[in-house]
Amino acid sequence: MVDKTNDHGSFVKGLLTGAILGALVGVLFAPKSGKELRAELRKKGAEAFEEAKEFYSDARGKAKAILDDAQHRAEELRKEANRQLTEARLRAKEILKGEGGEGTEASSSQANES
Repeated sequence: MVDKTNDHGSFVKGLLTGAILGALVGVLFAPKSGKELRAELRKKGAEAFEEAKEFYSDARGKAKAILDDAQHRAEELRKEANRQLTEARLRAKEILKGEGGEGTEASSSQANES
């Protein structure tokens, strides 16, 4: 599951990087004055920064949701494991009590046979 998430994240990063580089190349090769070019670069940079902030915010929210879900599932698993362990201990005590009684019967029957 982690590999799929990393592949998706890598794809999105690559897509954003390609879009930014494509925009820069387009701007740099466009016939504009230095002043216009710098203004457009600032604008594109600000847009890219805002997109990156939004992407980071979304990723952080999704990561928090995943961690919260994992913690909840881990707690449920811990409770279930404790329940099963308690149940197994009770069964073991019952089995040991049963064997203790059978063991005395078996030794008394062996003594009678001798």
